[in-house]
Order: sequence, then C-alpha cells, then structure tokens
Amino acid sequence: MLAKIEKLVPGGQGLATLEDGKKAFIWNALPGETVEFNITKNKRSYCEGVAYHILNASEHRIEPKDACYLATSPWQIMDYQYELTQKSELVRECFSQQHISVRPNDTKTDGKDFYYRNKMEYSLYWDNDDNKIYPAFHERGTHRKVPIKQSSIERPEIWAKATEIFDKLNAEHAEARTYQSLLMRCDQAGNTSGDLFINGQPHPQMPNLVDSLNGQEYSYSPNGFFQINLPVYEMVLKEIQQHITTNKVLDLYSGVGSIGLSVARDKDLTLVEINGAAFEEMQKNAVGTNAKCILAKSEDVIDYITPDCTVILDPPRAGCDQKLIDRLNEVKPKSVIYLSCNPITQARDIAMLVDNYEIKDLTPYNFFPRTPHIESLAILMLK
Repeated sequence: MLAKIEKLVPGGQGLATLEDGKKAFIWNALPGETVEFNITKNKRSYCEGVAYHILNASEHRIEPKDACYLATSPWQIMDYQYELTQKSELVRECFSQQHISVRPNDTKTDGKDFYYRNKMEYSLYWDNDDNKIYPAFHERGTHRKVPIKQSSIERPEIWAKATEIFDKLNAEHAEARTYQSLLMRCDQAGNTSGDLFINGQPHPQMPNLVDSLNGQEYSYSPNGFFQINLPVYEMVLKEIQQHITTNKVLDLYSGVGSIGLSVARDKDLTLVEINGAAFEEMQKNAVGTNAKCILAKSEDVIDYITPDCTVILDPPRAGCDQKLIDRLNEVKPKSVIYLSCNPITQARDIAMLVDNYEIKDLTPYNFFPRTPHIESLAILMLK
C-alpha cells in the first residue's frame, strides 16, 4: 500500500489520505515522505499501519539507534530538534481544535534524548532455538513479542540489572511462561530496585527508592507512580513554583505529593489523591509539614476550591471531571496550574475555562524523548 504523509498526529503516527478517501495512520513515517506500508488495523473510515519502504526520505530522518525502536520509542527516526519542534506544533494543534488560538513556547528539554527512563518493564521471550529467555517488547500494532539485545531509552543501570536477572534465569533453566514481566527502576544515583512478576501470584514487595526534587526527598515504590524523567520533571517544578502567588494551595490528583510538596511546602497546602498506595506514600512524604492529605477523588472534594487559592491539576490522560471544571468556573480561584500528559484532554478542559481564565503560559516539556508522548504545562490566570 502506497501513501504520501501529510503531517504527524498527536498519537505519533504520520497521517495520509488514501485514494479512496480513507485516512491512514502510519508508524515509521515522516511528513513529506511517500511510503509503502503494511496495514495492521483496517476499519471502515481509517486504517493503521507501519511503513516498510521509504521512497523519498525526509531531510529530518535519521537512523534509529535501537532495532526495537518501533516498540519502545518510534520517534528515533527523526533528528532531535525536529522532534522538539513537532511537539510544540502538536500542542498548538490540540488547542486549535478547541478553537483556542495560542502559540506554545518551544518544547523544553534537558538535552538528554537517550538513557533517561528510570523505570522499565520487560516482557519475557522464549527462544526455541537456544532454549533461553530474553527480554522483549511487544511489536507495535500486534501482540507478538520481539526479543531485544539493546535498548537505549532506559538508564544503563536498569539494562545492566535486567541483563543480570535474565542471565540468572537462563542459568537456572527457568521457563518464560512462568513469568508475566520484569519490572526495574532506579534512582538518580543509579541504585536499582525491582523484581519478576510471576503469573498467578501477587506482585512482590520491592524496596522503595529515594530521590530529591527541588531540594526535597521523596520515597516511592518501584511499582508505584513516580515520574519517569526526573531531571525534566524538576524543570517543571521550578516553573510551577514561580506561579504560586497565594498562601492557600490545593494540589489535586497529587499522587505521592511530589508537586505540591516541592512547590508549596511552606504554604497552606492540601493534597488530594484517590489511589491508596500513592496516598500512603504521600502521607510519609508530608511528615514534618503542615500539609493536609485527603484520600478521595478530586471531583469529590471541590468544596476545597476557594477564590483565594491556587489550584494545581495533574490529572490522568482522561483529563478532569466535569464537576471539577464547573466548580472552577463557579468559584474562580485566582490561578489554575494544569500539568497534563495528554494535551488533547488538557485543551478540551481549558476550552471550558477560557471565559474566565487567560492562558498566561503554555509550555511542552520533553519528558519522553524519542516518543510522541508530550507533557504540557498551562498557567491560567483569572481575567
């Protein structure tokens, strides 16, 4: 199948319009390229696929670093500056689709585009030829596992420890079908923690790791929620801190409390989280502060939103609940700071706030280099 790529879409694929008018979303393809691709999913109005032959390569195309790039980091095919430019453009497009005309800042980065992830989960692949287990990822668009011998997006300490564990499994003549996956995580100092998940068994308890953010220490479980790219996350925290202008701060969807406790530790701070495990870690991280920790859905504690507070939002990919958006419009707190891992739902939510709020600043951050994932920080000030 032949296609001419028009642009990149927020999901990360290249978009093409086929001769019959059907839209095609194609991995391993860049704007301006003509490609031959295999279809991996075929629906009435669109299809998905992977390009296997590039007829005219983009000037921004480069050789991927890893053989497994399509499974882990499909944007290894473009130069890094082009990636940053595309991410800013995709955020702009997400807001434009909500009829919001705003020019995001350039995508911010610490300049490190490989060896940045502090967490990785590997599948296990059994090789029938040599009767050995290898780390694996799922091939994009399929349920098929692909064995890997090199991966360059996780911290080297993680890959080294994972290799050691796989060598031990093979020395013991273990079978891959016994295990679900291997989870590994490391702190900024390179200390690793993780374990094998055994099929049909509860997940094992793994030693916590400790890292410092904005001068504060946080303890977190390797299997829990904590940011994947801490140096870039710290850049975001420092930016958020500059926009805390009230004494009262409400941090919703707060996880282990790393945003609120980093930027408003000395304020009248309230932290809200629904996940029980994350809440327990938040309570530990809040020891020694006056922060109030609440175990609840963020939309169920909207009475804590007051006109004299700053509200921090860091919701899941689905975005904010409608009740929360309605409460913000009703009470009109002085400022809303919205960090999102999904600019599509971020733009949707902010579109419902723009009658009362001005977008003071909108900045993409490259938490996940060489992937299409974008973290977007919006600063909203009451008009």
